[in-house]
Amino acid sequence: MQPKTIGEPDFLAQRREMVEHQLRKRGIRDARALEAMLHVPRHEFVPEELRGQSYEDKPISIGEGQTISQPFIVAAMIEATELRGSEKVLEIGAGSGYAAAILARLAAMVYTVESRPNLATAAQQRLARLGIENVAVHTGDGSAGLKEAAPFDAILVAAAAPLVPQPLAEQMAEGGRMVIPIGNEKEQELVLMRKSNGEIHSRTLHHCAFVPLIGRYGFTK
Repeated sequence: MQPKTIGEPDFLAQRREMVEHQLRKRGIRDARALEAMLHVPRHEFVPEELRGQSYEDKPISIGEGQTISQPFIVAAMIEATELRGSEKVLEIGAGSGYAAAILARLAAMVYTVESRPNLATAAQQRLARLGIENVAVHTGDGSAGLKEAAPFDAILVAAAAPLVPQPLAEQMAEGGRMVIPIGNEKEQELVLMRKSNGEIHSRTLHHCAFVPLIGRYGFTK
């Protein structure tokens, strides 16, 4: 291992602090999710000029009006899906690729959809550079899901919708879970949905504030 240059941030120490104080002490208990959050270098997914803020308890702008979500929200969404390693996962809103990188350590295959081509390309390149091979990045209307790869054991939606998009509900596998922020464009409730015997049941996890899901089954521009 190369010695750390004087003045260079100790990102591993910051990740440990993040996991302990922002996640574990606030109720995140899934050991696999915590380990993944500790392993994935969040600073690699943050713009260079903002890297000093990478492990702070807040969302960070990644350009084009989008953000990398607050670490606690990422962990809470992932924990709620109860991944065990064999699942096929759909993420709506690839953004920087950070959540997909964590999901890649917890599931067999991750499909992520990003509506902004520049962000999708950058996320794909970043994931490849980090050697993450079980993530497929697609560009398109995330509110419509990804029918060609359905059904999914878990769906995570990283943008707010006024209602649950019908295509996403239809693309849930039997026994599948979906975590999605539902509400208006300023504030929402993070909702966990489960499909059992063809019926979908839901419960609220947290209050939250996400960027809007723009698309045919989300908010219009």
